[in-house]
Amino acid sequence: MAIEGIFRDEIEIRQIDKFFAFEMGRQIHRYIKAHGSLSMLEKIEQRIETLSIPEREKGMAKYIDLNRKVIENLDWRMLIARAMANYCDSYNYFLKMVADEQTMCFYEERMKEKYVQFHEVFEDNGKYGIKDVDGSVLLHPAYDFLRTPFVYVDDLVSMPVIAEKDGKMGLVLPDGRDTVVLPFDYDDISLRDEEPWFELTKDGQTKLWNGLDELAD
Repeated sequence: MAIEGIFRDEIEIRQIDKFFAFEMGRQIHRYIKAHGSLSMLEKIEQRIETLSIPEREKGMAKYIDLNRKVIENLDWRMLIARAMANYCDSYNYFLKMVADEQTMCFYEERMKEKYVQFHEVFEDNGKYGIKDVDGSVLLHPAYDFLRTPFVYVDDLVSMPVIAEKDGKMGLVLPDGRDTVVLPFDYDDISLRDEEPWFELTKDGQTKLWNGLDELAD
């Protein structure tokens, strides 16, 4: 990677990435504290601590994709400035770095590319599937209906997607293999805003289900 003036060399970029990941972790912490539960907050923080910086970035991007309000009205430059403050060894150098517009634009674009990784639902011949931000297929277009789980999920587990096939509902993982979590045997599956996350209805009988711990293994 080419060095751009006094800023944006390889060591600096690696360190800013690290400190920004810490700041984004704090942003998610505040979000869960306001909208989630203490047990889930502890669970996600324990999981994040075991990850490398690139793994944290991917995990938090996945979390943000399912909880997009985390970055609603987020001041990206404030988080970048905090990361810079942790990197700089003097106040004067910090002021120069923050004041360098090219450097701020570079890091703002870089961080948004890392953390804004939204999937999309697409249609093919009347059937629906899901692609990730790069266009890779997470769920193949084989379903009559899909509902992606935009809920307050306070963990880094891949949430299953509610899908309909041949008039019946089931749960599938967006893992590129269309892994069936619950078979297409249900008359209705609805998403709750708290654990257990799913309400299953079959033959007039309703039960709650939360198999996310099994998916984390």
